[in-house]
This record gives sequence, C-alpha cells and structure tokens, in this order.
Amino acid sequence: MRMKIIHVVYLIAALDITWMFLQFSVTPYLAKKLGFDTLWLGYLQTMVGVIQLIGGPMFGRFADIFGARAALSLACSATVVFFLLLAIAESPAMLFIHKLPTVFMHVLPASQMVVADLSEPEKRADALSKLGLCFGVGMIAGSTLGGQLNTRYGETFTASFGAVGSAFSLLLVLKFIPKTTKDQAPTTKTDSENKSKSIFNLGEITRLMKFPGVKRTFLVKIVAGLPSGIFQVMFSIIAMDFFKLQPEQNGYLMAYFGISSMVVQGGVIGRLTARYSENSLLLLSIGVSSLVGLAQAYMQNVFQFCLIVIPMVFSLSVFNVITDSMLTKSVPSSDTGTMMGLCASVQALLRTVGPTAGGFLYVNYGISSIGLMQFVVNIAVFVHLLQRRLKKTDVQKE
Repeated sequence: MRMKIIHVVYLIAALDITWMFLQFSVTPYLAKKLGFDTLWLGYLQTMVGVIQLIGGPMFGRFADIFGARAALSLACSATVVFFLLLAIAESPAMLFIHKLPTVFMHVLPASQMVVADLSEPEKRADALSKLGLCFGVGMIAGSTLGGQLNTRYGETFTASFGAVGSAFSLLLVLKFIPKTTKDQAPTTKTDSENKSKSIFNLGEITRLMKFPGVKRTFLVKIVAGLPSGIFQVMFSIIAMDFFKLQPEQNGYLMAYFGISSMVVQGGVIGRLTARYSENSLLLLSIGVSSLVGLAQAYMQNVFQFCLIVIPMVFSLSVFNVITDSMLTKSVPSSDTGTMMGLCASVQALLRTVGPTAGGFLYVNYGISSIGLMQFVVNIAVFVHLLQRRLKKTDVQKE
C-alpha cells in the first residue's frame, strides 16, 4: 500500500513538473510581447521568489497539520488558477497577478513529505532521488510539449492546456492520496493541540532550526546553492538573449536537461548513496559545482553549454537530494512537511535574490560573471567543509 501511494505521488510530481515546464515555454515569450526587458523579467521572477519564500514554510506546516491529501489538493488547485490567469494575461499587470497563486503551488515539497514519511531512513535519499527522476521526465515532456504548442497554437492555448492538465493532477490526488501519511496516529490531545496551532506560528517553524546539524546544513544549502540558483533563474533569459534560441529550440535544450537529470537521479544517486556517506557526497557535489561555474564563465555557444550540462545536473541533483535527506532525518516524522516547506523556501530565497542579482551581473558584466561567482563561492564552501571534516577525523583518531 505504501509503495502504491509513493508511485502515485511520483506520477503527480512528474505531471506537475510537466505543467511547470510547459509554463516556461510561455511566460518569457509572452512577457517579451508585452514589452518586458531583461530587468522587468527579473522583477517578475523575484516576485515569485518572494511569494514562495513566504508560502513555503506555512504550506509545510499546513501539510503537517491537515495531511497529505489536503496539502496536495490545495497545491494542485492553485496551479489550475495560475494557468487560467496566464491564459487571460493580456497586460503587464496581469502577468504579475497570475503569479499570486504560486504562494500555494508546492506540489513538489508536498510530494517530498509523503515520500519521506513512507520511506525507511536508510533508503530515503534513494526514494527522494526518484522524485528527481520524475523531475527529469516532466522537464522533457513539459519543455517539448510547451515548445510545440506555443509555436503552433500560441500562448493562450498552451496555458489553457496547462490548466486542464493541472485539474487532472487534482483528480489523482483526491482519488489515491490518503488523508495523512504520518507513521503514528496522534492521540486526541496532541491532535487537538496541533489543530489549535496556527499554520502562521513562526515559533513552530523556526523550532526545527534547533535540532542538531539543521542550522549548518541550511547555511550550506543557501550559500552553496545561491550561485547555481542565479544561473537557473536567469537561464530562460540567457537562452533567449545569449544563445538566441526560439521556443522550439529552447524546448529541445530543456529536454536534454531532463534526459541528463533522469540518468543521474534514476541510475546514479541510488548507487552512490548505497556506497558512500552523505557528507562525502555533499563535498563531491560542491566540488563539481565549482568546476561547473568555471566552465560556464568561459562558454561561448550552445554546444559548449551542452557539454557542461551533465556535470551541472550531477552536482545540482546530488546536492539537493543529499541536503534534503540530511534535513528530514534531523527532525521527527511529524515535522517532515514543515522541513520540506523550509527546504522549498530556500529555493524560493534563491529565486528571490537570483533574478535581481543575476540581471545586474548579466547586464553589467556578462554571463562570465555568474560562472565566476559560482566558482569562488563553491570553492570557499568546499574548503570550509573539508577542513571541518579533517578536524573531526583528527579528533576521532586522538
């Protein structure tokens, strides 16, 4: 029964990523039609980051209190509204308004919560990496489908298609996802206490930072993830402005991203986690990420970028899966939703800072500045973690 629920969650996650990448084939080109330049596209993406930064932890708390079905239903319903607003967006103001439902659009963190709840601790990293496999499937399907639909039928039809697809995801949630996926049913008293606690209770959310190792892992996730986060949020602009790609070509490039992601997350991460410790894999991912940044600084064309994609996807995938696994293992099962919400807020923080910082760097110093920043920051974090690990090893020897 647990495996059936996990498999349905994988399907829901894959569909959600499909609709999101479908949207990436619409928004940049629609924004350009409405007169947005690089800076205003950055503001639009920053707005999404701010909204999800606020919504992520509260959504995670909502999931812990009201259960998986309610959380996923809310997220899928918000996605339907998001696409309907995008379909009718005919002015710059509407393009900003259509981003408001993203405050509840946290299908992936809710899916991660369910998988974390239903998987054994020693197999958690592997189970979470399979969600990354779903990400790859969704990236390929969404990018290819979005590029084709947008080229042939236009932005309105593509957005409407996304709304219908999201409604189908909602039906899957209502049909197959149980009310709660937590291991132990709480007692009446605890249940009453939980219901009385507000999802806006910041004390309950920040309390998780006091668990051993959580604060340090979070700092690493934010600092090491920031430069690559900047590149990711700027990629749609880089593809359009630097590589001069059309929607269909951009779709094929994103599909290549997806295939690489599927190979890494479906066939590599599980084997690595079975053989090596999470701390070793964290070091490896940060080291590879620094080299990727150096390569990005000197790339000149799409072919060179395609060569960089595989190590880039590897470092991102391992880094995200390992840090998420370490964080969920650091807190009780009853708090996995809030923890995944906090992890989502880290990504949202990167999307908040990323577009403005990335837009400034790209416009003033070119694409190489983003890559060089990633190299310098990740090397610094790598050296810090390595020194810390060597000190710990010396202490154990003594």
